Amino acid sequence: MAIRFLRYEGDPILRQVSLPVRQVDSSIQKILQDMADTLYNTPNGAGLSANQVGILKRLIVVNTGAGLLQLVNPVVIDSRGEQECVEGCLSIPGRYGKTRRPQRVVVQALDARGKSIFIPGEGELAKCLCHEIDHLDGILFTDRVFAWL
Repeated sequence: MAIRFLRYEGDPILRQVSLPVRQVDSSIQKILQDMADTLYNTPNGAGLSANQVGILKRLIVVNTGAGLLQLVNPVVIDSRGEQECVEGCLSIPGRYGKTRRPQRVVVQALDARGKSIFIPGEGELAKCLCHEIDHLDGILFTDRVFAWL
């Protein structure tokens, strides 16, 4: 188990666009496992992007209660509806705001073995997937807040 250090608001890496992963190999699998270990050992987290641990690669891990998703090069390929969400972020501790996210999404990605997969998400999972994919493009939830809590 390897827990990585989190990057916090103000760290320039959080505003950079992450680079696509060209090949899923043991080094990528190790990063994904480290990210999962970090997520599970950080209170109040449902997801984590690689740039939040200082790595500019298009990798996310998500667990909203239905099991761990480890996604490489995730892209939202379909979205429908709208939901009002309450969001926070491990990189911005103690701040929460209301955002609008799609109610349903379909994400295309590679899994931890490099296999192409499609992940349908609704409600909390859709919110979390969009939040983490935003991170990969240097977008923080604070950029989408319409009301602070």
